Amino acid sequence: MATQMLSWVPVFNRLFSYLPRSNSVSQWIDLPSVAIHDVETAPEKRPRTLKHLIRANHVNHSILYHSLQYHNHMPHLLGSAYLLGANSDQLQAIYEEESKELEPWPASPAEITEADWRQFLGDKKYQRAYVDFFEDELALKFEYDWKKVVEEYMFSGKQPLINGLIGGFGHPLIHLGYAYELQSKELAMEALGMAATAYNYLHKYLDDASYTRESTYSTTSPLEILHRIKEDKRFDGLYDSPDVGKIPSLFENHENLVLEYWNAWKIVDPKKQFEDSQEAAVALLVRTVQPGTHAYDFFVCHLLTTSHAVRILIPLIPRKFHVSLVRQWWLLTIAIYITQARPKINEDIETKPTKQWNYVEDRAVNGPWAKDAHYVKALRAMKEAALTWGDVHDRYLAAAVHFADDFHGWTGFGGPSAETN
Repeated sequence: MATQMLSWVPVFNRLFSYLPRSNSVSQWIDLPSVAIHDVETAPEKRPRTLKHLIRANHVNHSILYHSLQYHNHMPHLLGSAYLLGANSDQLQAIYEEESKELEPWPASPAEITEADWRQFLGDKKYQRAYVDFFEDELALKFEYDWKKVVEEYMFSGKQPLINGLIGGFGHPLIHLGYAYELQSKELAMEALGMAATAYNYLHKYLDDASYTRESTYSTTSPLEILHRIKEDKRFDGLYDSPDVGKIPSLFENHENLVLEYWNAWKIVDPKKQFEDSQEAAVALLVRTVQPGTHAYDFFVCHLLTTSHAVRILIPLIPRKFHVSLVRQWWLLTIAIYITQARPKINEDIETKPTKQWNYVEDRAVNGPWAKDAHYVKALRAMKEAALTWGDVHDRYLAAAVHFADDFHGWTGFGGPSAETN
């Protein structure tokens, strides 16, 4: 009998490794949906223009380009500008400008089928094949209901694609947010294609609960953890200049250290701590800039725009993924913060803003950086955070006004392995 019982121990351990432990994924975040803009059916000219431009981009331009290193941000910029009030002519001008650097779809080595779709995950050469596959599923299996396609491939199975959305610096996550917010089947299919081609080793930290374990300490504050990472001498000499291309080696050589900080964030009040994470995302962007430089870290900006995508998605996806999606964002945040040389997070912006959100919106749509996707997306993210949590002390507004006026360009680009778009 004892021998029989012992024989079950390895099986039990494998099963147990997939059960929630601390930071339970069974928690959920009770937030109302942001306003949904159904550009597919709206009759007015402005949403029709956006719909046509999204479709034109979908037909004419690949989701990956420049030797498969850059992501197509056209829908992000068009969507953000539209939601901040851009008119039809401005949207058309954005499309014409952005199209200059994008590329047509390249042929894939082979087609993707239902039998082998997981076999080529992470292989960017199959971007066209993946989008074709998901669109075939949309037409032939799911009767043009794009949400059912997303449900099948993003949220179902033992290793759902949603747990790999931070691959490619979170671009699939951002793209999926715009698909839901604009009710666009083209963006949904592209988001699935991005998720499939960006899928990498990071998914295992969410899929396998054994990586979620007790840390050497715990706190409910993400900013406190970032400050501790900044002061941790164990990182000295490892990442002295920004280079997100070193993220794979960070996990390969210092996984336990990363997981120590990842697990230090104890989720006890999911809604409040998601709010704290959004505040941290804003702080990372606007409070890590060296005074007088006016240069903002490009990859740190991704932490704000991916946090915004999480905000969009939480009310619209299955509850069991709410906290794990926030923790997925937190894993990306730690990785980027460390490899971007742990920039100092300065004191908060205390100045009471004399300008309002209409000024921020005007800068985003009409200012000199109106065709910079990340600039516009960052302003949009800060505005939505203010609407979500309230902005009694105008802290989000102050950050947005400061960023809108102070921004003169991007920095933070590292070695040749760092994606720059």
